[in-house]
Amino acid sequence: MSDEMTSNKPYLIRAFYEWIVDNELTPYIAVDAEYPNVMVPLQHINEGQIVLNIAPESVGGFAMSGEVIEFNARFGGQLEHLYIPFEAIAAIYARENGVGTSFAVDYPEVDESATEEVDTVKPDKKGKPTLSIVK
Repeated sequence: MSDEMTSNKPYLIRAFYEWIVDNELTPYIAVDAEYPNVMVPLQHINEGQIVLNIAPESVGGFAMSGEVIEFNARFGGQLEHLYIPFEAIAAIYARENGVGTSFAVDYPEVDESATEEVDTVKPDKKGKPTLSIVK
């Protein structure tokens, strides 16, 4: 048996979602919009975070499966498809009373050896641009 277990975060979020809805309250999630692969409307991000109403009557095509929450919602009349990895969720709570829970958002480790080389332009001592490779 492996000591390495999967994250319990998706299970807890699903449970809190069901509990909030069963109590006829409105589930909101706070999402770290800078987390990799998060797809949310950029114009509604505030200080790197977005708060979303995920009540069944507010969203369409709602699915909590595997490692993500996906749904469609309207923002300013525009239909948007949202894609949110569970690991990007910082909190789930009821709008009406704030009852819920918060989570740490742990960013995945970046493999430094897999980063690309980037060409940058730097002026030389005479003010003329020269190319150098940054690793």
